[in-house]
Amino acid sequence: MNDAHTAAPQQRGRRATDYFCGLDVGMDETSICVVDDKGKAALEVSVVTDPGAALKPYPGRLRRLGHEAGSLSPWRHPELLKLGPPAVCLETLHVRAALKAQRNKTDKADALGIAHVMRTGWFTRAHIRSAACYRLRLLLTHRRNLKPSFWIWRTRSGTR
Repeated sequence: MNDAHTAAPQQRGRRATDYFCGLDVGMDETSICVVDDKGKAALEVSVVTDPGAALKPYPGRLRRLGHEAGSLSPWRHPELLKLGPPAVCLETLHVRAALKAQRNKTDKADALGIAHVMRTGWFTRAHIRSAACYRLRLLLTHRRNLKPSFWIWRTRSGTR
């Protein structure tokens, strides 16, 4: 007997639905939207900002997960990559241009727009630096900020 006839219906030509996720991240709350490959919303929810909080039902079926570049990206992006789906940090200017035509400018609508951008593939990746790079940058910034005040203090106190 032919293997194609004995295979489960899932394997006989029908393919599993792929899902695409968009995250609109805020400091306290993240809006999450998951759409299928036809563009129909499968999940729209707002959760506390925590990577992967509401994505537990979809990890094996998420094809791409997108979030906008921002101040939380160095923390969020590596955590999203640990969850499994291919996470993409999106260039802010490209996302802004894609979402410009929306009438509703809410976090929920932005998450839906980002999910559609992920589904269509019309995006540009933003570069995320390593954690060591961010630590070094932080130390150099603190050094730069402290150095002038230290020299002002030494000249005022009379010690050189």
